[in-house]
Amino acid sequence: MTGRRPTLEEVAARAGVGRGTVSRVINGSPKVSAQAREAVRKAIDELGYVPNRAARTLVTNRTDTVALVVAESDQRLFGEPYFAGIIRGISAALGDTGLQLLLALARSPEEYARLEHYLTPQHVDGVLLTSLHAEDPLPARLEAGGVPTVLGGCPPGLAPVSYVDVDNREGARQAVEHLVARGRRRIATIAGPQDMGVGIDRLTGYRVALAEAGLPELVVYGDFGEASGITAVEELLERDPGLDAVFAADDPMALGALRALRRHGRRVPEDVAVVGFDDSAAAPLADPPLTTVHQSAEEMGREMARLLMARINGDPLPEPVVILKPRLVVRASG
Repeated sequence: MTGRRPTLEEVAARAGVGRGTVSRVINGSPKVSAQAREAVRKAIDELGYVPNRAARTLVTNRTDTVALVVAESDQRLFGEPYFAGIIRGISAALGDTGLQLLLALARSPEEYARLEHYLTPQHVDGVLLTSLHAEDPLPARLEAGGVPTVLGGCPPGLAPVSYVDVDNREGARQAVEHLVARGRRRIATIAGPQDMGVGIDRLTGYRVALAEAGLPELVVYGDFGEASGITAVEELLERDPGLDAVFAADDPMALGALRALRRHGRRVPEDVAVVGFDDSAAAPLADPPLTTVHQSAEEMGREMARLLMARINGDPLPEPVVILKPRLVVRASG
């Protein structure tokens, strides 16, 4: 073996076609007969030909790469199941497209600035963004630069072209109405960050359900991480030792709440019921198994990728916003 890469001309000679026909097959052009296409593909397989991506980019104005930008720390990205679900869904949707997925973390203003300079049509065909906070300038700047962008969730203060979300208000309302129906009357919430649409909407759903039941609010705030759920319950028990239910705005905070309640000798659900939001893989394994609002992070990822592909390809997009329906999953904790 010489280690030399086969050339386009060698593929053409093996297939018995012209160089232009090989280029059209590689670039997915429909202007090739089925017989010629099959001959070219067979020659590519036999020779082990790998197209020159840089050259192909010059011809097609496509990079065959999309970026997923997560505006969180690497600890949260790799520690919380929501992000793993999003990535699995995106990867599954892109699996047959030939597109590469580039994962980028945006943890500081400096990283954001570097990403903004990199995420151009010369490097990516489109961008998926998730876990954004209020008035983030990146989506608008990407769109203005000609980069199609789809968001996972809609931060306050933004009007993105396209995004995917779950009906967070409805999900929170279902959770609290369930607790009310079970006879709970001192229902607290551990709310998420209020510079994120998901945090605002789940708190709103909690408040609407309590107002309809004529019950008082008891609100503390966390950051969607398990440690903040522990801290929040410590504060809640100090403020209202008689509370009988906790709705946490995501499963990691709910799991932290279970740990803190156990530490204080409170039985779940006998003394305090606990409901989360996510229906993560850890929820049925909790002690006791966690009642939670189901949202499919994988479905969100698939829908995000589907919308982005349509925008990249210039396909009609009659519904640029997709809102998924939540569903309460009742287990032993509440």
